[in-house]
Order: sequence, then C-alpha cells, then structure tokens
Amino acid sequence: MRLLVLGGTKFLGRAIVEEALARSHEVTTFTRGETNPELFPEAEHLRGDRDGDLSALDGRTWDAVVDTSGYVPRVVRASAELLRDSGFYVFVSSISAYPFPLAAGYDESTPLQELEDPDSESIQSDYGALKAACEREVAAVFGDRAAMLRFGLIVGPHDPTDRFTYWPDRLARGGEVLGPGDPDRPWQFVDVRDGAAFALDVAERRRGGPFNVTNTSTPGEVLAGADVTWVDDAFLQEHEVGEWMELPLWVDPGGEVGAIHEADTSRAREAGLGMRPVAGTVADTHAWSQQREGRGAGTAAMGGTDGVGLDPEKERRILEAWRAR
Repeated sequence: MRLLVLGGTKFLGRAIVEEALARSHEVTTFTRGETNPELFPEAEHLRGDRDGDLSALDGRTWDAVVDTSGYVPRVVRASAELLRDSGFYVFVSSISAYPFPLAAGYDESTPLQELEDPDSESIQSDYGALKAACEREVAAVFGDRAAMLRFGLIVGPHDPTDRFTYWPDRLARGGEVLGPGDPDRPWQFVDVRDGAAFALDVAERRRGGPFNVTNTSTPGEVLAGADVTWVDDAFLQEHEVGEWMELPLWVDPGGEVGAIHEADTSRAREAGLGMRPVAGTVADTHAWSQQREGRGAGTAAMGGTDGVGLDPEKERRILEAWRAR
C-alpha cells in the first residue's frame, strides 16, 4: 500500500510509520521537518506546512492517507480536498469530540460537539469541538471512504505528555504509592502501538465510519505489584488533588468527565483492535522514560501545563492524613 502520513515523526504518527514500514508499505510523510527529522530514512519525506504550503502534495495521490495532525477544520479541509483522489482517509480524532458530561456506555452514535463560535481555532479552549468539526470536513470530501478514529488517552513510549508515564515512573520509584479511588473501576487508554496497528488495519481494509479507539484496564492492574494505599475520591477532592493532569487518569466519578473511561468500544474491537498486556505497556514506557531528556509538558489541549503528576511531598502528606483520619 502507498501510504501518506500527515505527521509521522512524533508519538502516534511515529508508531504508525514504524508499523507501516514493518508491514512493507511504501510510506511518505508530510511534515515541517522540525521534529525528529532523522527518523525513517527508508521513507519518502515531503516538507511543507499544512497551514499554507501544501505544494509538495499537489498532483499526488496515495492508496491511503492517515491524518495524525489535524486540529483546525479549515486546515483539514484544505488537505482533504487536495487529496480527494486518494483511496481512503483515516482521521485521528478524539474521545473529546463528544460533549460533556458523558453518559456511561457512550458509543459512536452519540452526537458530537458543536463549536459555539464557528470561527474559533483555539485548540486550548475548543479542542473537542474542533476535532468534531474536522471530522465533518473529512466526511464531506471522502464520505464512506473515511474512518474517524476517536482515540482515548494514548500511552506508551515517546508520549510527550506524561499523562500515563507518571505511573510507570512512580512505581519504579518505589515506596508507598497513593492509589486513587476504586482499584476495580475502569481506566481506559490505548498503547500507541496498538492504536497504530488498528489505524493501519482500518486503512488496509477500508473500514469506514467512526470508531472509539481505546481499551479498558483498571487502576489495580496498572499499579499491580506496588505497595498501594487506596484513597477514596472524596478525600482526594478534599485535599484539592487535580483530576487527569495532577493525578493522571484519575477523574471524579461524579464530575463532568466522570464517565470518560466508560466508552463503548465494541465496534473497534469487532474490527480488530487489540490490547497488549498492561504490564508490558508499563514496563516499556518506563524503559523509554529512563533514557529520555526531561519530562513532558502536557498537551496543547491542556494548555501546555508543566509538572504533570502528583508532587511527592503532596503525596506523602495526603497518605499521612488518610491514615490519621
């Protein structure tokens, strides 16, 4: 398959290119050449800018396009229209495209968000609604020749955000670990390598439509083997622990995003989405983290927040207060 990856050198795009080359596909990437430009010398690398310079793509077609870097409808529309004669288009969307609060078991039929300001291009404030609008732009051009992959939290080696890496690194540090809430409640995330494989499966088989791309684990499974003290949700809220970023993956089950870990993923699983053992993801993520430079800095959607993860001193104080209650 002749495959174009819009992106391709950072996290999910990187994993997709790695998997595509392993499957002997003929891969082209389109990037600005700013992130890891030395990767994948065996692939074709086109340079440009999705917002204003698509000239390197002009007159070219591919069997499939995987769009890992589309956030603004206007920009996605330009790429989709230029590539409309390609065979199939896989758009990387997000669970955040659904409106909050979510109901447990939300599936692909759940209506998506609408932009309150149709002219907004603010990824920080309108991330989910922008992703939903991008989906509509792709669908308008490619119709049933497109798949919309609504990813949950993507985790694993090369994750730039620390929203999962906190846990493997925390477990490796040892000592008493603060476990949030119920160890048996669902935690949904997808290993980047499993997500990449699924994106290529969809492209190869031309499986159109939307898919919730995430898997289900539990806090107990992620923290297996550690010295964990489980602290209930109300106590964490009382001590002003921040959801999702300060204590990664944890959300208040009664809050606006409380059901985010309860997506119905049956359509993706029926289409072949697999899940490697969580212990392998934890181990591989920590092994990568040990050799990287610096910590992650959040994501555009999260405002580029530094310091993801619970401060060790704050963790210690909460655990002491929990025992003394």
